[in-house]
Amino acid sequence: LVHALKSTASQDVSCFHFPGHNRGKAAPSSLSKLIGLGAFLHDLPELPELDDLFSPKGVILDAQKRAAQLFGSSKTWFLVNGTTCGIQASVMATCSPGDYLIVPRNCHISVISALVLSGAVPKYIIPEYNSGWDIAGGITPLQVDEALKELEEDGKRVGAVLVTSPTYHGVCSNVQGIVSVCHPRGIPVIVDEAHGAHFRFHDSLPSTAIEQGADLAVQSTHKVLCSLTQSSMLHMVGDLVSVNKVSQCLQVLQSSSPSYLLLSSLDAARDHLSKNTNIFDEPLAISSETKGQLMIIPGISVLDLLCFASDFPAIDPLRITLSASDLQLSGYEADDILYEDHQIVSELVGTRAVTFAVNLGTRAQDVEKLVQSAKHLSEKYFFANSSKPMKENRVCGPLEKIYVHLTPREAFFTKKRRVRIEDSLGEICGELICPYPPGIPVLIPGEVVTHDSLSYLMNVRHQGITISGATDAELNSILVCNL
Repeated sequence: LVHALKSTASQDVSCFHFPGHNRGKAAPSSLSKLIGLGAFLHDLPELPELDDLFSPKGVILDAQKRAAQLFGSSKTWFLVNGTTCGIQASVMATCSPGDYLIVPRNCHISVISALVLSGAVPKYIIPEYNSGWDIAGGITPLQVDEALKELEEDGKRVGAVLVTSPTYHGVCSNVQGIVSVCHPRGIPVIVDEAHGAHFRFHDSLPSTAIEQGADLAVQSTHKVLCSLTQSSMLHMVGDLVSVNKVSQCLQVLQSSSPSYLLLSSLDAARDHLSKNTNIFDEPLAISSETKGQLMIIPGISVLDLLCFASDFPAIDPLRITLSASDLQLSGYEADDILYEDHQIVSELVGTRAVTFAVNLGTRAQDVEKLVQSAKHLSEKYFFANSSKPMKENRVCGPLEKIYVHLTPREAFFTKKRRVRIEDSLGEICGELICPYPPGIPVLIPGEVVTHDSLSYLMNVRHQGITISGATDAELNSILVCNL
């Protein structure tokens, strides 16, 4: 695909097709000066020699086949609307309206949109939660089995089980165990593997979802790997899910004018990985050494599997999550200091922890700087704050009492009205309200606002924690269904 793009862009032709910048001849100067004319020259439409993403017969088909071989799948689709559209297509291809989707409560927001699009009904599993870190883990095969039995006893049809593995913090679930619970029942397993696209490429990394028997796995090739942002892949094995149905769903969800820059970046990332078999040796060594150095710094803790009671099989060794709680610093405070005083930019910040993503571009001097900066944190705050009483962790765990009155789809299309948050008790929530972190929705459209959830949200508002999904980011009011 990269070669075809290069060849097509080098043609001496008079162009009367879109896009309007005409292979860079009319490129806006402010952007072309920043990124160069090359990006515009290669920003081409679906010309015959570049194939058709939705009915590939040439270079795109060849590129996807090569990707499938490298990533260990029987079929791979390139995605230009991110992992989000892959999640949505996977749910739509397996769940008809009224079917149940078993899903962890700490699922990505794209799963909620998939429920709206498909009409599926969620059956939530509450993941293990570590309140000291304010971080949720994975789910277990036993939890999935129990959820399936409950639905079977009620005569409900299950369309699929969706697992988030790894989580944003790198915690992996036992996908193989979950598959062994689902497949005898004829139920497909979808894995949101957005943060695990790199697992295939080193023996020290966790097993991939496909290797563990998952039917569909959606990966953000742009996260730890090296394609352009918004480009992802959807991998498939087995015959529990219809290939044609997935393709149809993707055609509904993806742009009819896909970016060849994004598509070719997926092909280029695949080519780069296939030619560099030891590519993750250095990042893994860097990450391991950095964790060891951080763990011995007074007042600094590093997240590992021992932080969870469940027998989770692995945690991504390229994720470094540290806590400075023993220095009396919240995750937000530690992150602000690291950025403002040391110019260190993290991937994820929470109330109790900060997460750093080591990747193929991470340099030794970057992690050395991180370690030195953590030492400065310790030296400055360990003794200064040691005499102060420990701050109370006022962020409680995810709420387990969930009352679903409407499906997410029904709630989405129901008329809404805005009420003060203090007046929302007993109302049916009309929007997704997700304090981040821990990133677990407190309320999902269609759920009843309970005393527990209301108290939790008012506490969250008091602390000024970021809210995702709510139209009123200050959370003074929320949208409720007007029934």
